[in-house]
Amino acid sequence: MTHVTSSIHIASPPEAVWAIALDPARLADWVTIHRALHGHDSGPPRVGFRMNQTLTLRGAPFKVKWKLAECEARRRARWEGAGPAGSRAQTEYVLTPEDDGTRFDYSNDFQAPLGVIGRIAQRAIAGDLPKSEAEKSLLRLKELCESD
Repeated sequence: MTHVTSSIHIASPPEAVWAIALDPARLADWVTIHRALHGHDSGPPRVGFRMNQTLTLRGAPFKVKWKLAECEARRRARWEGAGPAGSRAQTEYVLTPEDDGTRFDYSNDFQAPLGVIGRIAQRAIAGDLPKSEAEKSLLRLKELCESD
């Protein structure tokens, strides 16, 4: 399993950060590995909300079916994803009021398919890329929220 965490301070209130981070239509604006959105539920984010997305790492595209497993509006969201060949992912956003804005904590756990062989292959292919892409994505989110 690959575990990635990153945090950033955003000089915008949690409501504004939440509105952008949890809007599937805005994923292309800030998630660096996002390539396409293939549909999502309508309405506000809530437990059970679903979306389908294509992501890419090192030029290799893959589709993920996401379900919002936990949702506390403007505070916390935890997505569970099912990818190709039985791969699984879990992504969590935690928003905390901080000084003049929001602390955005991000974590992602990815479980490659095929047990030990899959984990070894995943490390060889991805390396430190998931961490650096998470940090780039959070910087984009920060710029987006602070410019709105």
